[in-house]
Amino acid sequence: MEVLYRRVISSDRDQLFALAKKLATSFEPNSSDFANVFDSLINDKSVDLIVAEKEQELIGYVLVLHHPAFYANEIVSWVEELLVLEQYRGKGIGRSLMSQVERLSKNRGSKLVALATRRADKFYKSIGYDESATYFKKTF
Repeated sequence: MEVLYRRVISSDRDQLFALAKKLATSFEPNSSDFANVFDSLINDKSVDLIVAEKEQELIGYVLVLHHPAFYANEIVSWVEELLVLEQYRGKGIGRSLMSQVERLSKNRGSKLVALATRRADKFYKSIGYDESATYFKKTF
């Protein structure tokens, strides 16, 4: 199976919206807000948004934010979202997307890659990530 991994481009917006809707559990994505966030993210130099594409269809993506943090004395990278379509899971696509994240993060001088997950702890442990903290949130 030939999969292309690349940075997102403007023309990916509609396909990416369809993928993001599959990931959402806390909020219901809508197309106009998604478009605003999408435009903001693709123009933000501290963001990497990578897609997995097969036969000109997006089958997965990862969104990572890079920012300085006092505790690390440098840049840290936070995986905000990762999704691979269900029929493509278990084929190394998520692993490849995370490899892209790690490469891009190292190139930025990041000290670590971190994330929160509710459903994919076994996947992240299988690619070398350690459980580190408890996640808290307050929704507005």
